[in-house]
Amino acid sequence: MIPIPRSSAIWMGAAILSAVLLFSLSLSSGYSDRNETENVKVIYFINGAAGDKSFFDSAVRGISRAEADYNLNATIIEGGYNESLWKNMIEDAAANRDYDIMIAGSAPVIGLLEGVAEKHPDKKFIIFDSSVNYTGGRFSNVYSILYRQNEGAYLAGVYAGLMTRSNIIGILGGQNSTTINDFVLGYQQGARSVNPDIDVLVRYAGSWNDPARGEALASEMYDEGADIVFQAAGTTGLGVFAAAQKSGKYAIGVDSDQAEIIEGTDPEQAGRILTSVMKNVDNSLYRALAQYVGGKLPFGRAETQGIKEDAVGLAKSSRYQEITPGDIKARINQTEIDIRDGRIKVDTAFK
Repeated sequence: MIPIPRSSAIWMGAAILSAVLLFSLSLSSGYSDRNETENVKVIYFINGAAGDKSFFDSAVRGISRAEADYNLNATIIEGGYNESLWKNMIEDAAANRDYDIMIAGSAPVIGLLEGVAEKHPDKKFIIFDSSVNYTGGRFSNVYSILYRQNEGAYLAGVYAGLMTRSNIIGILGGQNSTTINDFVLGYQQGARSVNPDIDVLVRYAGSWNDPARGEALASEMYDEGADIVFQAAGTTGLGVFAAAQKSGKYAIGVDSDQAEIIEGTDPEQAGRILTSVMKNVDNSLYRALAQYVGGKLPFGRAETQGIKEDAVGLAKSSRYQEITPGDIKARINQTEIDIRDGRIKVDTAFK
């Protein structure tokens, strides 16, 4: 049996961002060229809502840290989960709000951000977890951040492959998309690298905001024998933790250290989360805004970040340290080194 972790008192909440907007600033294309004493105004458009304890909240944390450290003024616009409303909301914000840089994330908003970036060449834009098509439009004012999430998922697969007792594990994706399949491929490859006969169950929820569906699909996998299910499904994935709690089995979180976040409100449920695949959106956005303030952010290009850049990894909080046998910790540490140094090539859904 996998040991049940002791409760931890650590809690990480999403920071609250200021909505104050001051002054105005005109920016040129290419590297940002600005006076560091000027007050930068940032908008973060969420194609969803804060409070997911994962992807969106990680972005909020990074922007909030940059706001505190660099005296930025940042505001959040929550687009909700009705995609038909996003176009008007982001276009209205781009045209009518006072800002220097607008941030948005993930593939569903690529087209929307491309549209407003071309209409407002005097403004700057950051898109993370996706990239605009630099060959198909005029995007010298856009900086794109991509992640090698397959590397983090590979670590989760190695971990699950070594920790499982049933020899069956699962993964729940929010959508059957290229980014989610990058998680799936990495997870499968990692698990099979240490456990060639393991059975990896795969489900797609078709939604990012349906915890009840996430719970139902995870319950199916647990009923089929999986003792660990990895979720990459946003708020839908919170249902995986509920299913793990009810079944007495285990889960792996995504994007943030979800066990540490949930600990403050539901320590019993948090105790079912073995670790999380970290997509350090917070670190990457903090880094981007710091570069922007310093006039060094390379607009007009995409950058890809992975384990080598500390942009993805596996959560190693006190909970992980308590749960994980020493030989498995050592295997994870060596796997990270091997990926960083290029000795392990992780499969990807991006061609």
